[in-house]
Amino acid sequence: MSFIVETEDLCKRYGDKMALDRLTLRLLQGQVTGLLGPNGAGKSTLLKAIVGLLQPSSGKIEVFGRKPHWSVNARIAYLPDRAQWYKYQTVESALHYGERVFPNFNLARAQRMAEQMGLTPSDSVAALSKGLEARLHLILCLAREAELVLLDEPFSGIDLVSREHIIQSIIDSTLEQHQTILITTHEIHEAESIFDHVIFLENGKLILEGETEVLRSEQGSIESIYRGLYR
Repeated sequence: MSFIVETEDLCKRYGDKMALDRLTLRLLQGQVTGLLGPNGAGKSTLLKAIVGLLQPSSGKIEVFGRKPHWSVNARIAYLPDRAQWYKYQTVESALHYGERVFPNFNLARAQRMAEQMGLTPSDSVAALSKGLEARLHLILCLAREAELVLLDEPFSGIDLVSREHIIQSIIDSTLEQHQTILITTHEIHEAESIFDHVIFLENGKLILEGETEVLRSEQGSIESIYRGLYR
């Protein structure tokens, strides 16, 4: 087994609040993992720690066997929550810009994904609906031939059809590139079909994790498990 991300007793404190509280977990290579929990559970904090955007208060985190560092980030594609893009660009110019600035960006793949997801190359980014803009952000992330993909709420606030397009793109990306993908989401009903593994957090602590099919056979759907944990 090869683990892409490993943490041990990882803590992140903001004043009196523990955003991550002695968190110990491992992400297995090649899996799609759902990182689940209510707002404030520590999900986004963990993703930022993986890419080195914040320093832990204590504990250990390793990515590809090293401490998070800019040199490691060439192997990671990260889509933050509430991602923004340059409104003055067209879809086509955004893809070409992505090729120039992102390591290992596959322009042909990005253009193919844009066509499959209903994006017109000449459309202005500023004129895109929220759902179409979310699709563009995902394309710019998944078109990178990165070993680890981090998606923070990629379905947030967008329509059902866009969510379906995004889920299919994640499936295709996993099959084509054998990527390891970590997704935070509240849209569990639509997304749980793509999870190989799930991790549940609350107040920065790990409260449950396991293989999706095992948990389903023991406790029902991932959505029902979520409701039982956080009601």
